Amino acid sequence: MTDGCSRGVVPGYLLAKLAQSERFPKAAAAARQTLVAGRPPFRARIDLSIDESGALVAELTDAPNRTVSDAANTDRLPGLIVREEDDPPVDDETGNEAFDGLGATFDLLLAAFRRNSLNDAGAPLDATVHYGVDYDNAFWDGTRMVFGDGDGEVFAGFTRSVSVIGHELGHGVIQHTANLEYRNQPGALNESIADVLGTLTEQFLNGQTAEEATWLIGEGIFTDAVQGQALRSMIAPGTAYDDDELGKDPQPAHMRDFVSTTEDSGGVHINSGIPNRAFALAARALGGHAWERAGLAWYRALTGELGTTAKFADFAAATITAAATVDADTERAVRAAWAEVGVIDA
Repeated sequence: MTDGCSRGVVPGYLLAKLAQSERFPKAAAAARQTLVAGRPPFRARIDLSIDESGALVAELTDAPNRTVSDAANTDRLPGLIVREEDDPPVDDETGNEAFDGLGATFDLLLAAFRRNSLNDAGAPLDATVHYGVDYDNAFWDGTRMVFGDGDGEVFAGFTRSVSVIGHELGHGVIQHTANLEYRNQPGALNESIADVLGTLTEQFLNGQTAEEATWLIGEGIFTDAVQGQALRSMIAPGTAYDDDELGKDPQPAHMRDFVSTTEDSGGVHINSGIPNRAFALAARALGGHAWERAGLAWYRALTGELGTTAKFADFAAATITAAATVDADTERAVRAAWAEVGVIDA
């Protein structure tokens, strides 16, 4: 398996389990195929308004530059362009979902963190849909989002989840900032921060408070045949699914249950549950919108002096320092959250 495939939103261990399924024969074949396949300009918007004198006022603000392409069920990227920024919706709902998800992520980054796209310099947001045949994953390949259609038995499609789109584009933000190594604890932080950006994108789009949010990553991508809600639960790691065929969600919620493994690039999709829960706990303790305080602390830590090999304790310290620049309550909530998951002492 290529390193690229290991960064897909669906963990390799879950695909490997699915590949052995007798209950889902089509999905098993799709999972085997997915595992073998791996994964290989500034724009502005003008807002018009009328001032008190009745004059027309034009305000220039950052805006996304989106392009969606169709791989037509091949593994050739980028595929044929089917929708660009100024185009109306197309007949293909998958392409429209991808386009809207790219925009939702851009809006979250700009409104919450004043970040102009993934690189903070207006980078285009590109996506390819209908990648491969029954391809059971979605991934960031370093330059674009790529979506498989799923197998139809276990995975229903990946563009329907805004948290998945925000997660994968989150890897692009990480790539342009701390660029955390994708293995062991730095890799688990990479996955966790991508989950944070994924859930914040979904919450921002829906106008949800931390209490109203589901804290699920990938809700809606499983078919009804699967006993599970999503790929991961940030507030309750280890509870996202418990299926007779797929097994139980293996994520730990506390450092005492940290999983030492050589699989999954050292458990990047598994142990990310620990920092995930820390973020969700901090956000819920603070209340209101998660991107305004806890999210700001996480973003400032990510874009500060964080090293590429940062471990959980390093990131905890960075977020606590960043939280202090927000306000005292945020610092206390962030510190308490990291203590509750066992990363720092209470």
